[in-house]
Amino acid sequence: MKIKFLITMLIATLFITKLSAEQKVDCLILEDENSIICKYIHPRSIDEKTITVQWIEPNGDITRTRQMTIPPNHRSIYDYRYIRGRTKGVWTFKVIDDGDEFTTNFTLE
Repeated sequence: MKIKFLITMLIATLFITKLSAEQKVDCLILEDENSIICKYIHPRSIDEKTITVQWIEPNGDITRTRQMTIPPNHRSIYDYRYIRGRTKGVWTFKVIDDGDEFTTNFTLE
């Protein structure tokens, strides 16, 4: 009886954890390292997942599109670019995951 209860609680905990895991993107500008680092977080999965990452300039041009594979049981990916040589203004970092789009903006001055 105790094992059934423990298994039920484990499954319920995993289900609730999966529902509460959010998908989001965020970027960090490290001027002293000449880097922009962007991160995408998604719910952990036992399956490998392929996503598309886009870097969009202030004028709307996509300057980089990259397919990235998230290994099983991983929650995030990172992509980075150098600051030097980038157009000034508000950039967009976009992730396309199974048709859903997640974006964040950052400003280069």
